Amino acid sequence: METENILTEDKQNLKAKKFLMWLFIISSFMMFAALTSGFIVYTEGNVERGIKVLLPKAFMYSTMLIILSSITVHLAQDSARKLQFDKQKLYILVTILLAAGFFYSQITAWKVLYESGAYFVNYNASQSFIYVFTGAHLLHILMGVFFLIYAFLGKLRNISQARNLFRMEVASIFWHFIDILWIYLYVFLLLNQ
Repeated sequence: METENILTEDKQNLKAKKFLMWLFIISSFMMFAALTSGFIVYTEGNVERGIKVLLPKAFMYSTMLIILSSITVHLAQDSARKLQFDKQKLYILVTILLAAGFFYSQITAWKVLYESGAYFVNYNASQSFIYVFTGAHLLHILMGVFFLIYAFLGKLRNISQARNLFRMEVASIFWHFIDILWIYLYVFLLLNQ
């Protein structure tokens, strides 16, 4: 009876934590919607206020890396469901490596932008928006890596399968969100360059 009560409390705690994660995703979505809306209002179709710089190819490579990482995080979650824990850990590590590659490609893109004369602080705020969009997204990537490490460490410590699945589900949902978010930002920037 006591074990049953503990399991019920545990499930309620996990549901509350998942709800908080969804609130964070919704607020992040609203923040990026506000930022892109701010960009649109700033430019107002005025060519003089446009980005006036070609986007670095590193953004395209970033897109490929994050799509691949979305596949590997899905494979990690699927492996967790099938009780294939070695595969789960491997796919989490591969996802983290792809995230590191994404991070590196974003820093490379910033370097290319800087060298082309598109500085964070300049007379053309639309160029500054590129840094704001990608910088805010990189913060979300770091949070996603935290979720992945949390899931990985849980499996190393042999947590219960219910908790393992919960951690993988949260990491997967959040990772897919930042994947979709990057694709949205990249397409938005392409359309407005």
